[in-house]
Amino acid sequence: MECTVSWTGQTSAKSSMGFMAETGSGHAFMMDGAPDVDKPMNGGQNLAPRPMEMVLAGTGGCTAYDVVLILKRGRHQVTACSVQLQSTRAEVDPKVFNKIHMHFTLKGHQLNPQAVERAIAMSHDKYCSASIMLAKTAEITTSFEVLAEDAGV
Repeated sequence: MECTVSWTGQTSAKSSMGFMAETGSGHAFMMDGAPDVDKPMNGGQNLAPRPMEMVLAGTGGCTAYDVVLILKRGRHQVTACSVQLQSTRAEVDPKVFNKIHMHFTLKGHQLNPQAVERAIAMSHDKYCSASIMLAKTAEITTSFEVLAEDAGV
């Protein structure tokens, strides 16, 4: 796996902390820093997600992928899955994640809550590389709800 991240450079009289990431699979996306009112030359322009937001989003994608795949392989009829992640970070550098809570919302035809709970546990304990890596510094907790087939996710 590979990725190249390049600073987009000074784009105006304002500070620029924008970065373009290009992945080995041929995809590109932007990242940026938050504007820093106290130190304007250190901040970004708020034009894209922060790098740590991307880490959190990637973790959500990794674990949701696992949960859906595990349920489908178990022949469960999952029709929707989302995961909301809430995190806190350390106060001092390096400002690692120290708590992450993942709340899964799933929908499916006669979706068994025990199967959902098992799929989430399997992702958390065995398959999701991102969450297992983040668990080295963060306490990760999970919760879930299974909605009726006609409910929105």
